[in-house]
Amino acid sequence: MTIALIYNVKAESSPLTAGQPHPSVTSESTPTNHGQRTREVNAPRILDAHERSNDLHAEWDTTETIDAIRAAIAERYRVSMIEANEQAYQKLQQIRPSFAFNIAEGLYGVSREAQIPAILEMLRIPYLGSDPLTLAVCLDKARAKEILSYHRVPTAPFAVIHSGEEFENVTVGFPAIVKPLHEGSSKGIYNSCVVRTAAELEREVRTVLAAYRQPALVEEFLPGREFTVALLGNGYEVRTLPIVEIKFDALPPGVNPIYSYEAKWVWDSTEDPLNIFECPAALDPALKNEIETICKDAYRALNCRDWSRIDVRLDGSGKPHILEINPLPGILPKPEDNSCFPKAARAAGMNYSQLINEVLDIAMRRSGFPVATAHLQSVEALQE
Repeated sequence: MTIALIYNVKAESSPLTAGQPHPSVTSESTPTNHGQRTREVNAPRILDAHERSNDLHAEWDTTETIDAIRAAIAERYRVSMIEANEQAYQKLQQIRPSFAFNIAEGLYGVSREAQIPAILEMLRIPYLGSDPLTLAVCLDKARAKEILSYHRVPTAPFAVIHSGEEFENVTVGFPAIVKPLHEGSSKGIYNSCVVRTAAELEREVRTVLAAYRQPALVEEFLPGREFTVALLGNGYEVRTLPIVEIKFDALPPGVNPIYSYEAKWVWDSTEDPLNIFECPAALDPALKNEIETICKDAYRALNCRDWSRIDVRLDGSGKPHILEINPLPGILPKPEDNSCFPKAARAAGMNYSQLINEVLDIAMRRSGFPVATAHLQSVEALQE
């Protein structure tokens, strides 16, 4: 059996993979404490629209991640590598794999994450993950929040601004947070995106409109703790892995308590990871159950399949709200990469290879493949 691994790869020269400084950092440094040591962290500054274009490919995967996934799948199956570019359709049509392991984020357009799944459905090739509609809806944060609200799943009050003339339509109070409507991987979410005045709101909205050429989402800023929850499965068999908490006291003093682009891609590095996560999160049973329940409700309301990672934040009274659904979760392989889905899997007793093959089995079982016999395949058999 041949599994097609479909991916987008970051350019090796990208500042995100080559260790080059990002324009959001300056020469000023601020000490921040992490246990017994002190880290020198460059202070953030407000970026203009041109500078924020640096995060264009933040969602794409490195060759290291792609190779790790390939190696895990290759323990049981032949793997065909297909880059999600303009030649992907022809390659899939020619190879006709039995199944596809899709991690492609796409490139252009508000439905970019749906491009490869739509091609796979046209070619009748079964694949891992959510369908094109779910992927497109989840990438449109406002549409996802509207669906969650209809199903009475708590999410923060919000407004969408399509142009600079619409500020009078914003009814969300301060503080608020401004995000691009159609992005993931903390793209467009910088320290300056938490706004407390009308002037700051206008600045951030106009920057989003200019940098990303898409509407801006303005949400009420929830002041409580933040978590991310990894889910595996389908329907009412979906299960949660140990919850990850984002510990904002690990950030430099004086910055906003958000998992911003600076926190995710600048201050946190493989060589010197931020001590920003706790897994399993320290939660009382009632709050843990409430978080898991709203995540499962959101997962089913948006018709997620096989796996997703869902971000949750508490309001001022401690009630959890859904921030965002990520049906194409990041899965960086090394523990020092601070990738939350593999981190949760390790806390559940799964190594990286086991996680990849577990979600593959879940997807193949949903698609009608005899997964139980698939485990009997060996590397020797594949080499015959």
